[in-house]
Amino acid sequence: MGKVITLEEISSIRQNKILVTTNGTFDILHVGHLRILQAARNMGDCLLVLINSDASVQKNKGTGRPIIPLLERMEMLCGLGCVDYVMPFDTTDVLELLKLIQPEIHVKGGTFIQERIAAEQALVASYGGQHICLAQIGNFSTTNLIQKIRATLS
Repeated sequence: MGKVITLEEISSIRQNKILVTTNGTFDILHVGHLRILQAARNMGDCLLVLINSDASVQKNKGTGRPIIPLLERMEMLCGLGCVDYVMPFDTTDVLELLKLIQPEIHVKGGTFIQERIAAEQALVASYGGQHICLAQIGNFSTTNLIQKIRATLS
């Protein structure tokens, strides 16, 4: 997983490049994730995916999540051509990491909740970056997939 980087390595990868970030759980990777990651990558020179640790997923999503452990989620992301780098984080939100990284563009994918991302938007705007919210692509979501799987097992 040569695409997994640390905070200390970011300055060496972003020289004269437009750095795009996105973040999320990426539990049960689906086509909606892929399309958002591809769109985000097309907005700059380099896409860094910030991925929630297992502990932060559980805090955000509750017991039983994530379905897929962090190392496997990172491996799947690293296998995608549109993803240049992956970095895990252990907090329930991505604000501190965004403050340190200061990407030129931060992208949120379709199933975001406006109230939850207001702080991200304000932070990115504070240093002159762009915060871009993509429309939901279809009805793809991990929660919907989990519900569908549970329904077929009942």
